[in-house]
Amino acid sequence: MKLIFPLLFSAFLSYAQPSIIGKWKAIDESGEEKSIIEIFERDGEVFGKIVKIFTAEDPDPVCDKCPEDDPRYKKKIIGMEIIKNMVKGENEYSEGSILDPEDGKIYRCKLWTEGEGLKVRGYWGPFYRTQTWERVH
Repeated sequence: MKLIFPLLFSAFLSYAQPSIIGKWKAIDESGEEKSIIEIFERDGEVFGKIVKIFTAEDPDPVCDKCPEDDPRYKKKIIGMEIIKNMVKGENEYSEGSILDPEDGKIYRCKLWTEGEGLKVRGYWGPFYRTQTWERVH
């Protein structure tokens, strides 16, 4: 009996919210695959960079729609950090931002796992848009 409790407890802990660290396929609301984003931790915060693009006409585009005062303006999109300064909370990551290189807008952001997917929500004032990304194995 003493052995069963630790096994059950460790099984419960392993079922806790999966890590968001890793590579994710970004899929928009229409179901179109857009890119592969690698999410990683640095200095206690979470960031994400684009490692592959599926939909661009130019295979190695620059962010010409990024704000001109942003250091990412006119920089290569592949390798660009689009998710910045996410802080882990109880059930989600928040307090950071996400850049949409297609329109150059920067949104407040929340990230959390749901089932096998990563929910990515960008806020523009009181409005928001949520995508579900798939883990790349």
